[in-house]
Amino acid sequence: MPKRSHPNERIKREYFIYLREARRLSDATVDAAATAIAEFEGCTKCCEFQKFRHEQAIGFKRHLHARGLSLSTIVTRLNALRAFFQWLSTQPGFKSRLTAVDADYFQAGAKEARAARARSLKPVLSLEQLQHVLAKMPYGTDIELRDRAVLAFIVLTGARDGAVRSFKLKHVDVVAGQIEHHAAEVDTKFSRSYRTYFFPVGKQFRQVTEDWIRYLQENLRYEPNDPLFPATDVGPGADGLFEARGLSLDHWSSTTPIRQIFRAAFTAAGLDYVNPHSVRSTLTRLGERVRRTPEEFKAWSQNLGHMDVLTTFSSYGAVTPERQAQLMHQIDGHKEAANDDAAVLNQIGELLRKAGRADAGPQEDVVDKFESNGAPKRAGD
Repeated sequence: MPKRSHPNERIKREYFIYLREARRLSDATVDAAATAIAEFEGCTKCCEFQKFRHEQAIGFKRHLHARGLSLSTIVTRLNALRAFFQWLSTQPGFKSRLTAVDADYFQAGAKEARAARARSLKPVLSLEQLQHVLAKMPYGTDIELRDRAVLAFIVLTGARDGAVRSFKLKHVDVVAGQIEHHAAEVDTKFSRSYRTYFFPVGKQFRQVTEDWIRYLQENLRYEPNDPLFPATDVGPGADGLFEARGLSLDHWSSTTPIRQIFRAAFTAAGLDYVNPHSVRSTLTRLGERVRRTPEEFKAWSQNLGHMDVLTTFSSYGAVTPERQAQLMHQIDGHKEAANDDAAVLNQIGELLRKAGRADAGPQEDVVDKFESNGAPKRAGD
């Protein structure tokens, strides 16, 4: 492995500080940039950035494609390198050696960029499948109770795993069925504070959530500022090896344990793993079925933490081919049903005329003479 370049390490450290403090980007985004830059250095044998040549960028593109990475991953890494070299071209010691044009050599092709942005249809679980998964989860220990409550809470609230990791007991009001997303204490998207409410997903998910909060408060004596989902307390066991000993008073340091809970639960239920975030697609599909007015769907969208209802539609509301076919057939069926209704009313009018009802007029008059259940009106009605 080539030795690290000290000038490279120094400028990279400055760049990462710039991303965090000036651009206010998340640690995950900074880590992704660091991964892309490190991979580029591996291709150039840690050649100093000041000695950059266009051939290095071209070779790096070939390297990424040769690895068989997805187009979205390739485009993401190229964009990270392009942004880095654009920033480098403005820094002392690099201005005379690099320009913004040099950074353009990391740009992905337009066709690749479009393909990378194309959304593939992902499986969306039904509420019944999630109920099945929850029913299969054990609940004999404190850790098992917590894991079960994690899944139930995410279905009940649609909260992102970052927020779930950082919620405190005080942020959930089970009586009002509401959750406070305080950006100062909760890892919310775009560091935005807002309030959401429990989704109408059935008693099972709400009951498990309420039972868990009551258990924390009454059995484990947790306080309002303690984590809603505490991390596992790990320590040496009787044999001197580290083992899970129960629950701690700390938050999880990352969202990895939440994804591990989902993976184990879905495997035990005999279903393919889907990540916690996919539950938001399930809730969007549910909202499309049960919300009847634009105002209601707007409220449903806000309950997912979206400021714009179009975000809900574009990010989570894709219609599957099967559902698309079903809806198109239903639309066609509605037209046929309307034609059938008109034919039936015409036949009724014809029968009344043949029976000597002189007051039986056109189709519209016949409709007026019948109750909504199809029974004839009586005199005086």
